[in-house]
Amino acid sequence: MNDVVGRSAWSRFWNRGRWWKAVVLAAGYLVLYELASLAFLPLVPFAGDSGSASFVFIFYVLPILVGAVILIVFGATTGWLRGLFARQSLGGRGWMWIAVVVVLLFNVLHLFSIDYSAAGIDYVMTWLLAGLFVGFAEEVLTRGYVVRIMRDAGHREIVVALVSAGLFALLHSTNLLGGQALVPTLVQIVYTFFFGILMYLAMRVTRTLLAPVLLHASTDPSIFMHAQYPAEGALGSLANLGNIVVIVVGLVLVFFIRGRVGRNEESTFPSASR
Repeated sequence: MNDVVGRSAWSRFWNRGRWWKAVVLAAGYLVLYELASLAFLPLVPFAGDSGSASFVFIFYVLPILVGAVILIVFGATTGWLRGLFARQSLGGRGWMWIAVVVVLLFNVLHLFSIDYSAAGIDYVMTWLLAGLFVGFAEEVLTRGYVVRIMRDAGHREIVVALVSAGLFALLHSTNLLGGQALVPTLVQIVYTFFFGILMYLAMRVTRTLLAPVLLHASTDPSIFMHAQYPAEGALGSLANLGNIVVIVVGLVLVFFIRGRVGRNEESTFPSASR
């Protein structure tokens, strides 16, 4: 059981696992993230077109950097930050490596299917920076904090995985506010849900949150850069199958998720008091 004696009321609140707190945390983060995005609107005239480094920096790097800072502050105030990337007690089975291989394979295919001469080094480096922040923020929130809350509440791992992936997918529904059409947004929600399942499995089989962070950090840049500056060739056509493969593999693997962490057991990462 987590030692909450002597901690603040805020810390004690979050260290008592309840499933609805995962929803509250995700919703609160989303509101703050969107407000941060609005705060950078005055910089829009300097953004340039969608294929420029300045566009990526203003619309992706700056807001998600704020989101990462918010999550670090939250983790520090709840006692969850220390040991965040430590080895976890709950491991996985060999078949879970499929999740890692599938994501990594298509990330590599995307990276080898980019016209780097057209993209330019500044655009590539800015996207890689954005990817690091995206991977950190979204995985710490959903595979870190949300998973911890759900495990502390005593839920089975299939429920933990589904809630974590579900909240991760719903985070992307706000793309509607940015003008994205309904159908592409729905497709994106389905894709991100099953991508979230694969990230959960990556965390289980490696026993560290670092694995999904790095996988996620290489996913967004590779996909977006390939979409903006595709190179001619068969690899690009193969890379375009990535979303479908992720959905199918995630759908299949979700039925094999088993396991449970006892209520209030130290399940995700060590307490700051230890």
